[in-house]
Amino acid sequence: MTQKKVTLWTRQDLKSLDELNKNGVIRITQDHITEKFDIISEYISELYQWFVKAASQRVPKPEGVEYPIWCSVSEENMLRPTEETVVYVVEVDESEIIYFDSVKWDYVLNHLYIPTDEADDGAYREEMKRRGHKDIYSFFEKRTAHFYPQERKQIIDSWVRIFDIDRWDVFRVQANIWEIKPDMIKEIIRCQE
Repeated sequence: MTQKKVTLWTRQDLKSLDELNKNGVIRITQDHITEKFDIISEYISELYQWFVKAASQRVPKPEGVEYPIWCSVSEENMLRPTEETVVYVVEVDESEIIYFDSVKWDYVLNHLYIPTDEADDGAYREEMKRRGHKDIYSFFEKRTAHFYPQERKQIIDSWVRIFDIDRWDVFRVQANIWEIKPDMIKEIIRCQE
């Protein structure tokens, strides 16, 4: 049975061209994360590690891959190339794509509970009030996190909802793939093309 092919767009550092030529594949490593996110790279790495574990349960991660490659699902919403980057237009088997809701990902980035709907959000907030929590934004602060293991677990358990696409919106839905191989690349867009 033939897999449905999907076109995705991903902006990567110019150095990725050298990596592709040298290794025959583009993969995101801890060094990439550190370079890109600088002083917040440790924070981002922790959340990406959660993402990798959860995403691997949906699409198995190839051996040797550390982190996924973020992609846009539409040309209209893709990150444009800059002088230091290129955009790869890739064609991928749909079975290799991990779709997620980027608005819900913002909840993860901010260590927040992802509600299933407005009623669940209201119930969660009421539950936190009943437990005596006036501030639902600080359960992950390093100096106090150890006081809130149950609250942290409840929040982290909700994060898998990023993979629940409630509505398909090209400005909200994003995709991840584990790697880019030469045969996947349909075009490379450079700055000012």
